[in-house]
Parts: sequence; structure tokens; C-alpha cells
Amino acid sequence: MGFFIAMFLCNLLMPLIMLIGGYCMYKNPPKEINGLVGYRTTMSKKNKDTWTFAHDYCGRLWIKLGLIILIPTILVQIPFVHSGDDAIGIVTLIVEAVQLAILLGSIVPVEKALKRTFDENGVRR
Repeated sequence: MGFFIAMFLCNLLMPLIMLIGGYCMYKNPPKEINGLVGYRTTMSKKNKDTWTFAHDYCGRLWIKLGLIILIPTILVQIPFVHSGDDAIGIVTLIVEAVQLAILLGSIVPVEKALKRTFDENGVRR
């Protein structure tokens, strides 16, 4: 049971990180463009306007995605409460791989929104 609880908590990390990180990006984005903290892509670092837009958009998206993946993450784990460690480990790997794909996939809509809103020089259309 201890292994199940540990893996259950590990599976909750990604949705919680997305919720907390999304809230921080949306409400309190990094003030200055930098290479260490924040949503850092070539397009988002063009100027202050693209930087702010990217953090606002990505923050709201991460909050939505974090809430969306939180419930299925919990529901997928429940049937495996009394399973063996191998089954729990495999389910954990699958759940975390899907969560990671969703997290990395969130880059695509943010970059599309940036390209719709700004030209290649970072000037609003």
C-alpha cells in the first residue's frame, strides 16, 4: 500500500505543478525577459509584449490543462489500489508519460497564438 501511495502522489505532481505554475505565470509573470525563468522560446523573448502575452496565454492554458488531467489521473489510479508493485509502476509510467506529453504539447497552442497575434519581429498585427 505504501508503494501505491507514493506513486499516487508522484502522479499528482504534474497536474499540481501545472496548476501552480500556470497561476504564477498568469498572475505574476517574470518582469524581465530572461533565459532562466518563464516561458522561454524565441518568439516569446522578442520583446516585452510577446513575453507578457506568452506568459498570460500559457498560464491560463496550464491552469485548464492541470484541472483537466487531475481528475483522470486520480480515476486511473483507483482500480490499482490492491495491485502488485509491478502493475502500479507500469500504470505510473504510462500516466506520467501522458502527462508529460500534454505538458510539452502545450507549447504548440502557445506558439500558434503568438504567431497569430504577432509578426516575425514581435510587432502586434
